[in-house]
Amino acid sequence: MSSVLGFLVEPATGTSVALEVVQWILVGLVLLGAVPMVSTVYQFLLLLRTPRHDHYQDCDPDFLPRVVVLVPAWNEIAVLRYSVDAMMALDYPPERLRMAVVDDGSTDGTPELLDGKVSQYPGRVLNLRRENGGQGKAHTLNHGLTLLLEDDWADAVLITDADVVFEPTSVRRMVRHLADERVGAVTAFILEASKRPNTMNRYIGYEYTAAQAASRRAQNVVGAQGCLAGGAQLHSRANLLELGGAIDTTTLAEDTVTTFETQLAGRAVVFDGNARCLAEEPGSVVGLWKQRLRWSRGNIQVAKRFGGVTGGVFFGRSDVHRLGGLWFGLQWFTTLLLPVLMIISSTSLVILWFISFGKAEIAFEILWVTNAFGWLFTTIYTLSLDRWVARRTWFQAFTFPGLVNIVIIVAALAPRPTRELRDWALDRLGMTWSAGLADTLTLFAYAWVALCMVAAWGLYRLEKAGRLPKVQSVLLVLIGYGPLLCAITFAAYVAEARGAAIKWEKTEKTGAVGPA
Repeated sequence: MSSVLGFLVEPATGTSVALEVVQWILVGLVLLGAVPMVSTVYQFLLLLRTPRHDHYQDCDPDFLPRVVVLVPAWNEIAVLRYSVDAMMALDYPPERLRMAVVDDGSTDGTPELLDGKVSQYPGRVLNLRRENGGQGKAHTLNHGLTLLLEDDWADAVLITDADVVFEPTSVRRMVRHLADERVGAVTAFILEASKRPNTMNRYIGYEYTAAQAASRRAQNVVGAQGCLAGGAQLHSRANLLELGGAIDTTTLAEDTVTTFETQLAGRAVVFDGNARCLAEEPGSVVGLWKQRLRWSRGNIQVAKRFGGVTGGVFFGRSDVHRLGGLWFGLQWFTTLLLPVLMIISSTSLVILWFISFGKAEIAFEILWVTNAFGWLFTTIYTLSLDRWVARRTWFQAFTFPGLVNIVIIVAALAPRPTRELRDWALDRLGMTWSAGLADTLTLFAYAWVALCMVAAWGLYRLEKAGRLPKVQSVLLVLIGYGPLLCAITFAAYVAEARGAAIKWEKTEKTGAVGPA
């Protein structure tokens, strides 16, 4: 702390006013890298108000509307053989629950499987096959919505994916919120639940808990939901009709667009963390990259559609919706622009290192200490939200930033023990610490804030080329899952700038989902 105070009051002897101003601007740009973490910490503090804003007080546990579960499917035989039976076994009145699968021109055994399920569950399983498919998920869903809304049987439609398996009471828990006519849509807690999870599956499992059990509960508090989970979005019939009976087909984020449009029309969107369902997520860097590139491009498209140059609905006050709250807008854009903030912060640190080593050192300490305490706080809090997830993903939770970043965090939090450990290790290796080595490592640490994304991209390229079949998990832990997500977001910037085709690519699933 003394070094920080000294930095704040130390006169800039021998420094021109212009250079001093430049140095302070660079310090400010370095500290931009801490803004996303500060916003996230505030999000977790919002969770303390969850009991007053979880909507349960306005639910009716006896409200049991007629629900149609709508599932888009293309070559999904591996997962539908299980998910259909699981849906039919839900704790919900059988006469009030139907499942409509839109077979989008499948070429595997999906049509035959569905024919068998239609016979097995007469009147409850519907096969709405599209002979000329291939237009993507949104078009497939709209084909089903058109047919389902032609009659008045369905009071609500639950849009999900072919691989998602709902826990027995999940739909009953979701529909209770629709008893409040102010609610237009409800989403559930999707858990990554692969039967034999690898390192990637476990990282995604932890990320889902942070993004849903934490973030979406906080969004309940402020009354603005960012996105209905694509695999668990329940809509009232009235909401769908007011949206025009169809969902957006112009972006890669149809679920997010629907979420925003629902709230912009004055209807609430609610997250129920006690309604749980299981899903199988990508188990490789390449698989994750393909999935999240689509998600990130979709978020960019949403930001352009609803944000504009001035922030649009994100920062504008409204008597109709709560999307204009300062925290919600800040959280949205700091997440979307995190790669940019990392590059700005890292570049500013490196420049500052050359022109004012002292300011660079203190700015670096403030940045990393802030992010370190935020990371520890949010990690421990997230793991406390779900014991099953905590047991399954605790190692991935604490290595989320990557081991290289963790070494830097330790050095920032405990500099003296780190130096003693360093000297001990060098002594055992017969080496000595030198000023040149110190400068090299310092510059590396400053640059790593941005270079970690380059390393994550390199990991993706190597895995895609099939050159590291046995050490991907080790490298992923070393580089970090967080930097990998940032690298994918940066790749989405490039894809959008190039005007790459808007193409919906499905994630390959095997049906290997285990019970939670």
